[in-house]
Amino acid sequence: MKKTISTATLIADPAQFAQQTVFSILFTISFSHLINDMLQAVIPSIYPILKTKYNLSFSQIGLITFTYQITASLLQPFVGFYTDKKPRPYSLVVGMGFTLLGLLAASLANSFYHLLLSVSLIGIGSSIFHPESSRVAHLASGGKKGLAQSIFQLGGNAGSAIGPLLAAFIVVPHGQFYVIWFCLVAFVGMMVLLTISKWYRERLNLNARIKKSASGEQAHHFSKRRVLFSLGILLVLIFSKYFYLSSITSYYTFFLIGKFHLTVQQSQLYLFAFLGAVALGTLIGGPLGDRFGRKYVIWISILGVAPFTLLLPYASLFWTGALSVIIGLILSSAFSAILVYATELVPGKVGLIAGLFFGLAFGMGGLGSALLGKLADMTSITYVFKICAFLPLIGILTGFLPNIEGTKKHV
Repeated sequence: MKKTISTATLIADPAQFAQQTVFSILFTISFSHLINDMLQAVIPSIYPILKTKYNLSFSQIGLITFTYQITASLLQPFVGFYTDKKPRPYSLVVGMGFTLLGLLAASLANSFYHLLLSVSLIGIGSSIFHPESSRVAHLASGGKKGLAQSIFQLGGNAGSAIGPLLAAFIVVPHGQFYVIWFCLVAFVGMMVLLTISKWYRERLNLNARIKKSASGEQAHHFSKRRVLFSLGILLVLIFSKYFYLSSITSYYTFFLIGKFHLTVQQSQLYLFAFLGAVALGTLIGGPLGDRFGRKYVIWISILGVAPFTLLLPYASLFWTGALSVIIGLILSSAFSAILVYATELVPGKVGLIAGLFFGLAFGMGGLGSALLGKLADMTSITYVFKICAFLPLIGILTGFLPNIEGTKKHV
């Protein structure tokens, strides 16, 4: 493997080498993303047993998610801004180390406040991991940025799907302490990221030697005002996507248990099906954006899911499962396209943009979980799903985005 990814194999023109897509690195960083997001998904997937054990309200469940998400959300843009100027390849290993500590703390927590502390450590790990790992994917893309981001996101979404499934069979039957077994997975993740960090350092050295970007950055002719307006629209679209997703990831199991009287393990299987569809949809979105234009993928992904979200609260158990899979497939294709579109609006700021958009995604998920938990306490989980069903209609704002493809020039 080292022979494949080491700069020792450079061809005569190092700048041309830097433009090659390094699939070995893309799939390795995707695997590390799988580990990272799988570990993060463990805590929400055991909410039902935490709720019973500590007699938590839905508001407190929402506050746990909010604490984790807001920790990751606030730190990510700052991490990305700093590492744009001073990349820190080995910070990837440090980030996974924080996640390991958070999982250890979660397994030993004996109160609601100890749970908040543990998820904040996991949030810190996420805030370090995402901006730098996004830059790795960008550097390894060879210009195929949509494909690279989709491969990277595939790992994360697959991990989010696997996490609840593993928790259903490892933690739910045996109790909270069994979260400690996931610390072993975090350690494996640290070893994988150590390999990635070495390649990352070599690629940075290569870029410094050829004295120009190896990522094929391009400029466009849009004014600063137009760029800021477009970024604002993208952030609103992220809000609609992740506010809706927070209703599924935090409360879908409660919705299924309450409406259809499923067991916790049965409800986790439905959540796994939804999150698996999210993973598959992510893989599709990036390449389609490379081929047909990212604006159109964003439009179809956000607005196109609205009919299905509107039907979901009124469907039978079979159709609830089917509709959730369709929603996951369509809605998830947006993020890769949105992130790459944003990096093309602001060339050369991959860390900042990744930190901002991942941070907002986490922040909106956390805020949504907290607010929706409060609303669920005041009304019902079913009412929450009926209200959230209208969020994808915000996707109509995509029409105001400029068509960035075809307007760029090499710099």
